[in-house]
Amino acid sequence: MATLFDAIIIGTGQAGPALADRMNDEGLRTAVIERHLFGGTCVNVGCIPTKTLVASARAAHVARRGGDFGVTIDGVIRVDMARVKARKDAIVERSTSGVEGWMKGLDNVTTFEGHGRFDGPNRVSVDGEVLESEKIFISVGGRAFAPSIPGLDTVDFLTNSSMMDVDFLPNHLIIVGGSYISLEFAQMYRRFGSEVTVIERGDALISREDADVSAAILEILVNEGIDVRLNAGVDRVERRGDGVLVQLSVDGASSDVEGSHLLVATGRRPNTDDLGLDKAGVEMDERGFIRVDDELKTNVSRIWALGDCNGRGAFTHTSYNDFEIVAANLFYEDPRRISDRITCYGLFIDPPLGPVETTEQQVRESGRNVLVGKRLMSDVGRARERSETDGFMKVFVDADSEEIQGAAILGIEGDEVIHSLLDVMYAKAPYKVIQRAMHINPTVSELIPTMLGELEPFE
Repeated sequence: MATLFDAIIIGTGQAGPALADRMNDEGLRTAVIERHLFGGTCVNVGCIPTKTLVASARAAHVARRGGDFGVTIDGVIRVDMARVKARKDAIVERSTSGVEGWMKGLDNVTTFEGHGRFDGPNRVSVDGEVLESEKIFISVGGRAFAPSIPGLDTVDFLTNSSMMDVDFLPNHLIIVGGSYISLEFAQMYRRFGSEVTVIERGDALISREDADVSAAILEILVNEGIDVRLNAGVDRVERRGDGVLVQLSVDGASSDVEGSHLLVATGRRPNTDDLGLDKAGVEMDERGFIRVDDELKTNVSRIWALGDCNGRGAFTHTSYNDFEIVAANLFYEDPRRISDRITCYGLFIDPPLGPVETTEQQVRESGRNVLVGKRLMSDVGRARERSETDGFMKVFVDADSEEIQGAAILGIEGDEVIHSLLDVMYAKAPYKVIQRAMHINPTVSELIPTMLGELEPFE
């Protein structure tokens, strides 16, 4: 016999717990199912642990540069990876236990720790127990994807998740993939002291970005001593002693890279292959992402899909925004849609990248009359004071509507400063609103009005 609930939530990443809390406030009897770790990817193997490691790596980097600031540090700068990991683990544990305690402390919520699978459009089984509800919310996240590479199954390769267990310093870390996750690990471990090689099959790092952004990031990483191989296809990997050998084809020529450890960071896939979605009749696309409409509804009535598993955003903030959309439509009579949000994310190398919405290619394809503004970070007083002048900021403006169409800030505090432009975009206000604003000196943000006051036609 099935146990009846007003709602069932599968997964406790960024969307699930907030939705459960909202259901609890409404007095709805809610089942929350978690098969592994409360908090999902972000809390356990994503944002929180990786940015904690980034902070440790930056501390080592700044310590080595002490002399540039007139600060003398006697002795050798050493990184204790066991302590680095212990610090990360403590921060993660606080977050994970916080989410678990939150869920188990809600009056109207019952937690089930096990793997939930659909038995039908309104039934989910968890380790033999059957739950039933007219409202089911899927928020199961995703995991690392390993491509089909000859020999990969014969070596002990790492993913972004298993990297969280590393408490030692790899002598030479080879990273397959040249996108966001891989570059954060590349700089991080180079600063910890590893030799690092990045292998990217394309002709640019983070290829979805504009060419000038990709080129600047490449220069930043190379200047820190990271070996980057572009146009490099991986033909085969194999064990070589205690390490690994990667055979490459670079611009048609064969070459080998030998290292101590291999990290595969070539993308992620949704955790939808063992949910019994076929029994519920829920449609997926060819990559396994659950198809949803503009309000996160699947093709099956009263089933929603939130977060990374729906393919409509692969970030913590998009997952939480999915919750906000669903909650607004269910409880507030405040219609909200995925299409309302503006695409934004971050690359958390140092300096960070904060891009939002439109790229140069999209500008060209739009046919609009567009203006562009650009400023080097070397023009920014805050950057010069910190001796961190790498990067630039740029913005695209529709000359007719005077609305900002997109922007990118690669530079010190770029991941924070970008929000000043993002908020104006959400307000659909003309760029002159921020261009005429008085900003505090000396900050990075004070150059935003200056840049907007020097717009030129985009060619």
